[in-house]
Parts: sequence; C-alpha cells; structure tokens
Amino acid sequence: MTEAILLVGGKGTRLRPLTVNTPKPMVPAAGVPFLTHQLARARAAGVERIVLATSYLAEVFEPYFGDGSSLGLHLEYVTEKEPLGTGGAIRNVADRLESGPDDPVLVFNGDILTGLDIGALVATHASCGADVSLHLTRVEDPRAFGLVPTDRDGRVTAFLEKPQTPEEIVTDQINAGAYVFRRSVIDTIPAGRPVSVERETFPDLLSAGAHLQGMVDSTYWLDLGTPQAFVRGSADLVLGRAPSPAVPGQCGDRLILDSAVVAADAKVTGGTVVCEGATIAPGATVDGSVVLAGAVVEEGAVITSSLIGAGARVGRRASLSGTVVGDGATVGADNELRDGARVWCDAVLAPATIRFSSDQ
Repeated sequence: MTEAILLVGGKGTRLRPLTVNTPKPMVPAAGVPFLTHQLARARAAGVERIVLATSYLAEVFEPYFGDGSSLGLHLEYVTEKEPLGTGGAIRNVADRLESGPDDPVLVFNGDILTGLDIGALVATHASCGADVSLHLTRVEDPRAFGLVPTDRDGRVTAFLEKPQTPEEIVTDQINAGAYVFRRSVIDTIPAGRPVSVERETFPDLLSAGAHLQGMVDSTYWLDLGTPQAFVRGSADLVLGRAPSPAVPGQCGDRLILDSAVVAADAKVTGGTVVCEGATIAPGATVDGSVVLAGAVVEEGAVITSSLIGAGARVGRRASLSGTVVGDGATVGADNELRDGARVWCDAVLAPATIRFSSDQ
C-alpha cells in the first residue's frame, strides 16, 4: 500500500466566508491546514505517494506542501480545468498513478475527519478480492446521507440516496468518503466529463456485477462541510478526541501557538486553538473556538463555538456564539451574534449603540 488520491478540489461553498480566500482543505484546524492531518495519517498508515486532485484555488497547495518530503511523502498535483465531480477527479489523475492494474489505490475526500483504520480497510479489500472497498460508518440520523446496505458478508447490495421516509431507511450505514479501488477500475470511469462516484460510478459497477465491499468502522467520523462542524472538528483534534499525528503540540484543553499572546486572566478552554500572532486580551473568554493568525479578541469579549478569521478583530464585550467572522473583518464593541451568524471578509460591524444590563 503505497499510493493514494486525495480529492481537494471542492469550493467549500457551505463554509463561506472561511473559503473565500482559502480552499477548504487549507483552512487551519488545530493549528495547521486540515489537509496536513489527512496527509500525516495516510503516511502513518504506510502510504508513500499521494496525488492531490485540485481545482478551486489550486495554486495554494504546492507552495505550502512542496514535494511532500517534510511529511515523508511524495506529492504530485493535478489541477482540473473545470470541476469534474468526485469520479471525474479520480479519473483525471489516473495517468499520474504508478500502481499496477490489480494494485490497491486509496482515495480520500478532503473534508472528512476520521479515525479510520486505513490498514484494516486495505486488508479487507485484499482478503475479499474486491473491485472497490468502501469505508462505512453508522449514524443516528442517516437522512442527510447516502445509505449503503450490505449483506452478512459485508458485500454492498445497493446505494440509496438520502432517504426521506421511515420505510426508506433500511440501514444506518453510510458512505464515509474513503475507498480502495482496484487500479484497473479507475480506468473504467468516463474521462473528460463530470462524474459522481456516489451517484454514477458505484451504482453502475454494482449493476455490472462488480464486487463492492463495505467495511464498517465506527470510530471518530465527522464531515467538516459546515462552519459548526469545522469548529467542532478542530476542538476535537485539540482535545484528543480525533486522532492526528499532526497536531502541533500536546492535546489538552487549549492549544496556543508560537507568537500568540494570551492574557493571564483570559479564559481559553474547550479545545480552543489560538494561532500565530493572535491576541486574546484581558478578561476575554474563548471556549471551543478557532482564532486564526493575527486575529484580536479584545477585553471582555465572550466567544463560544466560533471561528475568528485571520486578521479579524472582535471588540470589547462583544458576545459571539456559533459565529464565523471572516478574514480581516471587524466586530465592534458590545455586538451580540448568535448561532449561524456570518460576518463576511473585511466587513465592519459598528459598535452596538444600545446595551441592556442584566437587571433590566
């Protein structure tokens, strides 16, 4: 097992404004670009060579990771001229693979944080002689996902997209976004057009009688597609709930990176990460949040389960919960922003002009 494809071309629309200036896999989680955690886990599992399938803001990946030698990897980069979907992106990098026709090729989605036992997935693939093996996980409410029922031997029997009625929910197993392909199967994906592995490639293979094997691994799994999930994933990495050899420090209640300044009486807890050059002023409280490089949290501000973008500023006594503040934005003093609020990059919210005391 030496070769993998990492799909990192998505626009990250649901994560905006985090992804206005930065592609989703490069947004920092627990102090480093999220992609770093995926690359480090792949290397720890024995992967030596990874082809990155890029598209949106593709120019930022190679300057940061280079040839991958700092991570003990060999990295190559392939950029789509236009978005090709998951299957199209896999097919688009096929000519850069070095594996033989029957060799396994790992494929990862670039927005999944998981504790998957990668070696076990590859071993399952080999022992079953499968054409494609899929990581499956179980969720309490599968309505937002594609269901993947299997027989008692783990062989996939169907792909069911986003069930809406109780009768349609025949399993709690979902596609968790990591696969092992027989190398020759990748060449059967149509080239030069958008293809979805979930909606086209896998169902077509199943209809043609191919062997698709599911492996259920219900360790930590989180789709980082929303700001709330991304902040939670970062906190879980800092707290040690999600495994990664790339966290730049010891796991614990908080992670303060070099050159960050945190006042002695500031409360920074819940897996919060404070990135390089950021400042947390006296009397501020930051819980379960991400404060990116150069951001400033002023005196008495209270920030919970939020992400403060690079170079942003949160004013005195402001209260933010479940909020995203874009890069370079300013939230003026005494503002209160609640779950789902998003402040666009470089926007300026004036200080609040009306304040209510707790006894009114």
